[in-house]
Amino acid sequence: MIAEDQALVRRGTNMLLSMEADMQVVGQACDGVEAVAMAQQLRPDIVLMDLHMPRLGGVAATREITRTLPGTQVLVLTTLNDDETVFEAVRAGALGYLLKDVSEQELLDTIRALRRGESRLTPQIARKVMDQFRRLAAGTEFTATPAAHARPEEALNEKEERILRLIADGLSNRQIANTLFLAEGTIKNYVSRIMEKLHANTRTALAVISARQRRDE
Repeated sequence: MIAEDQALVRRGTNMLLSMEADMQVVGQACDGVEAVAMAQQLRPDIVLMDLHMPRLGGVAATREITRTLPGTQVLVLTTLNDDETVFEAVRAGALGYLLKDVSEQELLDTIRALRRGESRLTPQIARKVMDQFRRLAAGTEFTATPAAHARPEEALNEKEERILRLIADGLSNRQIANTLFLAEGTIKNYVSRIMEKLHANTRTALAVISARQRRDE
């Protein structure tokens, strides 16, 4: 599903995706309110979300969609790249963040990556998120749940640390399972536990945490 207020961009994106044999555009929304309502009705696999939209901004729309539709992934496609907007979009649950000057192939590759269970941030966007993350006080989490603030992160064991690094490398649960010779269901349980320990609500958040830890080492 495409959520974009500019008709020309919306139609162009629709034409691009419709030419792909493994993709189907099921709906097009022109503002944030329509995006939320349409997503709840159509339950698409992926929503391409612009952030600067009338009535309801893309960050708020992303937050509502990810809250009510856990099976729907949000990929931000926007011109906005200021630090706070990027960070808030990831906090809201976006699993990918691309700028509109991205190539057509990179957009298609990112959509397919999200369907494989990967998270995608361009290096420029990842740096912004990490910079914002470092500004947070020690012990705060990567969710928008006020009650959760000030809870300290729990230490990960050796296996959880390795899984976190594989997540940061963009591997899906199945790929991690194959790498570690474990069942995919076991990996899912590990990922859930890691999210709980680190107070993260998406795999993107975990990837950012891992990148921050590597940089600090």
